[in-house]
Amino acid sequence: MRIFSGIQPTGVLHLGNYFGAIRQWVELQEGNECIYCIVDYHALTNEDTEPDELRRARRELALDLIACGIDPERTILFVQSDVPEHTELCWILGCVTSYGDLTRMTQFKQKAAEREFVNGGLFYYPVLQAADILLYLADHVPVGEDQLQHLELARRIARRFNYRFGRLFPEPQPILGKGARIMSLADPDRKMSKSYGPEHYVGLMEPEDSIRKKIRSAVTDIGLTPGQEMSPGVANLFTILELVAPQEVVEELRREHREGKLLYKHLKEVLYEHLMKTLAPIRERRAELAAREDIDEVLAAGADRARKIAREVLGEARARVGLD
Repeated sequence: MRIFSGIQPTGVLHLGNYFGAIRQWVELQEGNECIYCIVDYHALTNEDTEPDELRRARRELALDLIACGIDPERTILFVQSDVPEHTELCWILGCVTSYGDLTRMTQFKQKAAEREFVNGGLFYYPVLQAADILLYLADHVPVGEDQLQHLELARRIARRFNYRFGRLFPEPQPILGKGARIMSLADPDRKMSKSYGPEHYVGLMEPEDSIRKKIRSAVTDIGLTPGQEMSPGVANLFTILELVAPQEVVEELRREHREGKLLYKHLKEVLYEHLMKTLAPIRERRAELAAREDIDEVLAAGADRARKIAREVLGEARARVGLD
């Protein structure tokens, strides 16, 4: 399969990113042709994006991804803006995209409702996302459930283009993430996200003392009785624990919870211990990569490989619509 996926360089890579997406990206490298993109054009839709911070965040994210197991030797890893064919194809595809479809995008409605100023890029975001995928003729895209509507739009755009100009683009299919949805430790009714503030996420490279403090202060409930249903906060701690600890450890703590004997302080200490064991090799690899100082060359090489595909596909699209 040819697989494409992208991630915004918006700061810290956190547990939700890693267990919800990046770990699957690493697994998908085995036996597939993978193209992973740091989507900095998309990051410009955020109101608080600062130029210097964006430049820094791209490099930091690339280091994080490689430390997590993305192999730039067998996978194309690059920065979106280094391949300007993305934006040209975006315009072409926008001209076969229904305005009505864009107005029905749930994520646009949600994000627009949270902002005083709603930029046009936020509205057009799904078209650029479709261009990102279709530019590489990707047939599969690893996504979370919250991105399924955008991927369905990408398929619809491909279908309309193919119907009008002849078949060029595949209709990309989803690869649903296997990882559980990780919620904020401070507010377990919200998905773990950087946008809510630092207390709502745990960064992969965050200092150990900070991680311990966030886990210790994670929302649980006041008391516990035998047979009591898990509160969202406790269930979230178990969700993370199942990703990092042996099954027998998880089952023992679940038994204690059913019997009303579980001490949440103990649960949090066990979670912290096993989480840090899981993150240790990633953090060590990250330090080694940062010391080498060759990440710019790695990303440039990835962009060269990406452009070889992008130029050919865009050239064909231009010819189909009459631009060449």
